Amino acid sequence: MNKPLAGIRVLDLSRILAGPWCTQHLADMGADVIKVEHPERGDDTRGWGPPYLDGTQDAAYYLSANRGKRSIAVDIAQMEGQALIRELVSSCDVVLENFKVGGLKRYGLDYESLKEVKPDLIYCSITGFGQNGPYSKRAGYDFLLQGMGGLMDITGRPDGEPGAEPMKVGVAVVDLFTGMYAATSILSALLGRNQTGEGAWIDIALMDVQVSMLANQAMNYLTSGQSPKRMGNSHPNIVPYQAFATADGHIILAVGNDGQFQRFCEVAGVPLLASDERFATNRSRVQNRKLLVPQLERLLAEKPSAYWLEALEREGVPCGPINTIEQVFEDPQVQFRGMKMQLSHAEAGSVDLVSNPIRFNDQSLNADAPPPGLGEHTQAVLSELFPDRGDYLEKLKKQGVIR
Repeated sequence: MNKPLAGIRVLDLSRILAGPWCTQHLADMGADVIKVEHPERGDDTRGWGPPYLDGTQDAAYYLSANRGKRSIAVDIAQMEGQALIRELVSSCDVVLENFKVGGLKRYGLDYESLKEVKPDLIYCSITGFGQNGPYSKRAGYDFLLQGMGGLMDITGRPDGEPGAEPMKVGVAVVDLFTGMYAATSILSALLGRNQTGEGAWIDIALMDVQVSMLANQAMNYLTSGQSPKRMGNSHPNIVPYQAFATADGHIILAVGNDGQFQRFCEVAGVPLLASDERFATNRSRVQNRKLLVPQLERLLAEKPSAYWLEALEREGVPCGPINTIEQVFEDPQVQFRGMKMQLSHAEAGSVDLVSNPIRFNDQSLNADAPPPGLGEHTQAVLSELFPDRGDYLEKLKKQGVIR
């Protein structure tokens, strides 16, 4: 498949999750992503286990975000390493980094310095709080930003219920959203460069991303002046749209309009409930949530999950189970769509990975190469880009500048 980013080269100076998530997406789209790592430590997430891939020292966490890249091990704290990176930049289209504000300036690897090397460079900086402002010097981690950016205050059981407290989401959603915002920004900058010939410096902050992804909840506040509260599995603007206990477990009922509510009531054997003026429209159901939900809880608790899922699905009422992750990968729809993929791996033999969800012309876009070992491609990449510098590269290797 002729991938859309074939011919684009990205120098990836990032680590952990937001930056690598971005560059993995670019690699899946066909970009040549060169991942720069410290010769000894590598990306921090290589050690964020267990679990680790059998036969390797690489944690599952690292494997989740580094498919399709080529790893070179360069010590940028040494002057020779800095000089090598600057030379590499001249043959790259994009540089992505997630160092603290000003952290790369002392190495001469900041945007202004590298723009002198390549004037049309697209340079993306990911930080916790952005390049300016009172918090700009702070380090930012997903968990902190979920709290500071309001997400945890609207996630978890409501005040007054057992176990009520602010709760983080089960995956690092701020990092993941930031990675995708970075990817779309880089793609936009590449398109802009094709039109104007000019590069760009992209400033993306986890805090900004978290605030932006509050979406309708942010607008609920801005419109009403009232901060939304934690509602557990309930929805602030739609009823019934939550998890319900059944006779043998739980299901999700996601009624998005009045017609669906009418069909639900027919399946549940209470058709008159849908014509009750207190519940006939979503607006009235939201207003009378405390009257309606207990009635629905009693109804749904009378029969097992399988009964409800089959009967409601048959009538076109949106519903579903609450799966474990094991059950997710056993789901026939997930299997049909190929969301679990396998690549060959030099040390482990093979590695199971999660597919990129995007399809182009009915084909998955996934890089062909597994997450690389630390410094696995140092020699190959540098020899390819500097074919007449063999003695120089061997000298750098002996000095510990590269691995």
